This record gives sequence, structure tokens and C-alpha cells, in this order.
Amino acid sequence: MDYIQRELERKFLSMSSVFKAVMVTGARQVGKSTMLKRLAAGQDRTYVSMDNARDRELAQADPKLFFQTYKPPVLIDEAQKAPELFETIKIICDNTEERGLFWLTGSQSKKLLKQAGDSLAGRICILKMYSLSQRELLHIFPEEPLDFSFAFLKKRSRLFPENNILSVFSHIWRGGMPEMVSLDNEQASEYWNSYIDTYLMRDAVDDNGITDVVGFRKFLRACAAFSGQLLNYSDLAAAADVSGVTAKEWVKVLQSMGIIFLLEPYYNNELKRLVKTPKLYFCDTGLCAFLSSWTSRDALMNGAVAGHYFENYVVGEMLRTFSYGKNQAAFSFYRDKDQREIDLLVEQDGVLHPLEIKKSAEPNRRTVKVFSLLQKAGRPIGTGGIVCMTDTAYPIDLTNSFIPANLI
Repeated sequence: MDYIQRELERKFLSMSSVFKAVMVTGARQVGKSTMLKRLAAGQDRTYVSMDNARDRELAQADPKLFFQTYKPPVLIDEAQKAPELFETIKIICDNTEERGLFWLTGSQSKKLLKQAGDSLAGRICILKMYSLSQRELLHIFPEEPLDFSFAFLKKRSRLFPENNILSVFSHIWRGGMPEMVSLDNEQASEYWNSYIDTYLMRDAVDDNGITDVVGFRKFLRACAAFSGQLLNYSDLAAAADVSGVTAKEWVKVLQSMGIIFLLEPYYNNELKRLVKTPKLYFCDTGLCAFLSSWTSRDALMNGAVAGHYFENYVVGEMLRTFSYGKNQAAFSFYRDKDQREIDLLVEQDGVLHPLEIKKSAEPNRRTVKVFSLLQKAGRPIGTGGIVCMTDTAYPIDLTNSFIPANLI
């Protein structure tokens, strides 16, 4: 399979030029090792994987000897399997001014992030990688950071092909795992079966100490069924036949594995009647669709939950865009006790950008009226609009636009 250029490459190389160690974390199989091996090609950089039993045992037993054997600059794959290395990495970092000495990958886990953060505070930059975005699949890397003004959207649209519901739902149904790109439907189904058995269940047992494998598998399916909705621990617990305490613990496990993410509700002291429950989304919609037994793109696109999947997709693409870009943003959603909701708030430099998400090609422009609820928050409200399947960006009013989903 041909290599697909990753949007994170730019940021990774930039951070490697100023930090002594850079680690890429993320769910299994999203392409961390492939990207770093590609970037290391032509460099005098040693590659070593902690999947290799002999190298792992050496790293665990004698980190000093390990780094005499594999001298920096070095690329260490699956670093979470030998946390004993971090203390020695710290010592080496403190004795040199050289940058980018250590490139590390680690399957995402809370323990790994804590160990790396504690040992290498100030010396390491930790970046997160997700499965392929629509931009990476199209090989389109806009230089200018995303903003939601009509003028910017019009300019950005020149870079992208036309917004197309079939293309969008192909990506939603298939997901973005690099291995999936060239597979047919039957092969894709077997890929996900293998992914769940080989990686998810094994990591749940080995790294997170989960013993109720049957319950955890049921729980995974329950999370997929509730994707794009408010997180309800009682419903998840009932679906998997486990206690509420266990459900809360397992949500944390799936978060730490990079399988799901929680979108927190917007909170402001001025707004008293806001809900405090987060919304649950999958980092890869393809895994979510497989767990819910959607056997084709068209069945999913025409099914009752197509709107939830479209919302999950849009939020996930936004997450990738801002995570890999130069300008960071905080994400939340608005929902009050009267069920009034704004699907996504993108907060940058203290300004709130409100976004509604609709699968329709012609959503009702009056939808943006709900944005006025934010005025009581006492924060500046910036450009926003409705992310939807419209053919072209089009203004709704002075600050809001219909935003084609392919432009995010």
C-alpha cells in the first residue's frame, strides 16, 4: 500500500526541532510508526521496537546498556512497553543541548502519558494522532488555519472537490484506518473483527486489567449505539449488564485507549441552567459503524441514526483539524435544561464560534437563532454557522454561513 502523507508531519518536525524528545500517541493502527519511519528515512537514526522481546528485556533490565547499544538519535516504537527507559532518557537529555534526539511512539494509555510526563517534564512534547482525515485521503493540506467567515470559506472551497453525501458517508462507514483504504467490504469486516480481538480486547486485559471480556465487548457495542448522544452511564451499564461504577471505569479505559472521546458541555457562571453531562463520540466512525452492524455505506446513510454519525464525523474532523494545526482551540457543546442545544462551540482567544451540524443539504436558516443564547455568557461571539451538505458556502447573516462539510 502506498504511503499516505499525514497532516501531523509538519507539527512533528517543528516540535522535534525545539524539544529533545517527541512522542506520538494514539489508538492502535492509526499510523504512528509508519509516519515516523517515513520521516526518519535518510536520517542517521536508529530504529528499535519494544515489540521485540530481546530489545524489550534489555530496555527493562538495563536502560544504560540499551542506549549504548542503540545510540541516539533513536526512534523507539511502542515505548509504553518499557517505561524504565524514561529515567535514562531524562539523564541523556539533561547532558546535551541537541534537539530531536528521541522519537517515540506509544499506544495511548493514561499510564504512559503520566510516566512520560513525570519523568520528562519540559523535555518532551507529546502529540496525538488520529486515523486518517478526509483531507489526508484527498491529499489536501490547506496552509491557512480554518476560520468560519464566509470570505475564508469561499477561498478554501477552491482547494476541495464538491461536497458529496456519498463520499462523506463512504468515509464515515469505512473510517480512517490506513490499513482499510484498499480493502473491499468483506475484507474490511474481517479487519475490524481482527482489530477488536487482537488489539482492543488484548489491551483491555493486558494494560487495563479487565477480566470480564464478554461484558467489555458488550459495553463497546453499547457505546457505539449511543455515539453522538449525551453520556448515560445507567443505559451503558444496563446494556452491558455491569454496574454503574464499572461503566464509568470502562468509559475512562476506552478514552485512554483512544477509542472514544467525550465532548464536554459548555459551562459559564452566568448561564445557570446548563446540563453537565458530556457527549460520547468515537474517534473512528468506521469502528463505530462496524460495532453497530451497519454492513454498507448506503444502509448507514439511509438509516435512522445517520444524523448522529454525521455529527460524530464533523466533530471528529474538527478535532483533527485543530489538533494538527497551528492554532489550538477548545471544544464544547451547549445544552440547557429546556433542551436547547448548539452542537459545537469552538473557542479560540476567548471568542466563541457556534456551529450547528445538519446532514441536510438545505437546513433551515432559522436554526442559528439559538446562537443568541450565548449572549448571556458575556463572551464575544464570532463567526459560525451550520455545517451541512450544502453544495457551496453561503451567507446566512453577517456572522453565520452554511458551511459545506467537506471544507472542515
